[in-house]
Amino acid sequence: MPVHRQPGIVVTDHVLPVPLDHLAPGGEQIDLFAREVVAAGKDPGQLPWLVFLQGGPGNRAPRPLGRDGWLSRALDDYRVLLLDQRGTGRSTPANRQTLPLRGDAAAQAEYLTHFRADSIVRDCEILRRHLLGDDGRWTVLGQSFGGFCAVTYLSFAPEALREVLITGGLPGLRATAEDVYRAAYPRIRRKNAAHYTRYPEDVARVRDIVRHLHEHSVPLPDGGLLTPRAFQALGLMLGYGSGSHTLHYLVEDAFVTGPADPVLSDSFLSQVQGHLSFAGAPLYALLHEPSYGQRSVLQDGTRWAAERVRPEFPEFDAGASLESGAPVLFTGETIHPWMFETDPALAPLRETAELLAQRGQWPDLYDPSRLAHNDVPVVAAVYHDDMYVDTADSLATAQSIRGLRTWVTDEYEHDGLRVSDGRVLDRLLRMVRGEL
Repeated sequence: MPVHRQPGIVVTDHVLPVPLDHLAPGGEQIDLFAREVVAAGKDPGQLPWLVFLQGGPGNRAPRPLGRDGWLSRALDDYRVLLLDQRGTGRSTPANRQTLPLRGDAAAQAEYLTHFRADSIVRDCEILRRHLLGDDGRWTVLGQSFGGFCAVTYLSFAPEALREVLITGGLPGLRATAEDVYRAAYPRIRRKNAAHYTRYPEDVARVRDIVRHLHEHSVPLPDGGLLTPRAFQALGLMLGYGSGSHTLHYLVEDAFVTGPADPVLSDSFLSQVQGHLSFAGAPLYALLHEPSYGQRSVLQDGTRWAAERVRPEFPEFDAGASLESGAPVLFTGETIHPWMFETDPALAPLRETAELLAQRGQWPDLYDPSRLAHNDVPVVAAVYHDDMYVDTADSLATAQSIRGLRTWVTDEYEHDGLRVSDGRVLDRLLRMVRGEL
């Protein structure tokens, strides 16, 4: 196990084989990677464990650069484990380069059915027993999709948990993907309104960019295509605390004067590509909607729910907005089939994505009966008007989990854990210990 020292921390790498299919534990194995972080000068054997479940799906765990942010607060009390969920980071990767090794699109889709929250929790259980022993218990901190995984953990293996801390990640227990996006579009619309109120000059700037994209074929540096709908997808950043400001700075100098007409600058296109490309997290696009599938709620596939629901909100039609003079609205955390045509990191996986979208009979991820009898201390930060996770769903779920305490706040957006310099985590820790 490699051990490294950074300012204020000691880092130990762990790699463990786990079954691809936990229902067939003797079959194919894949690698699971986790990084243990302990404050320098502390005896790890005297510290309880906290495992961090990253948002996503499909994002690797944070890479520590010393003692800072929420991690610094966690290291006051815990031995922290940063898990690269299966398919991400240094765990066996799943992307356009590795998935063809599985075979055709049908084989790839079948392989990816084992990469949802239920498998992630079962991975955690193997890792827990390896590090703590059969009777050891640890604390789970789940951010966003990591919070969804934490609720799955409470449903499947609550006996393994000392306490659970959730930030921006209480899922609707009975919500379909269609329900999720029908509730999401109005929240995205409100984030657009707030952005244009803050930066009214961006109304004209965005319209000029979209008009240019309607009239010209604009390639991105990686060979992808920047279409009006792809540009609208930059609205994903509006759910973060600094996202509106970042978007404003992005569009304010999008054009430069070319030999004939104004063109979108290389600098602008490079930045846009960084925001839009799924090269670093293709599972986010592949499994985002399937992560809501549960056979007891809906036996059919998710069938591109965000795309099917979008026509119910015609104000997001960029072409119609140009014709009417209305502001062009950005979209948010929505995945669409056209993304598998315009993004080179996703294009080879288009048929695989289609098979996943049409697949039904997904196993259930939550056990409402078990959650109703929960005896694990659970606290959750619920962000008021969170763009990514519906507040109403979160509060309904909070009422369905016995003993769960919520902190509802509009002081932070969805990224409160990351940007609060430990204050969000500190409050949750004080709540779960009965100090608040």
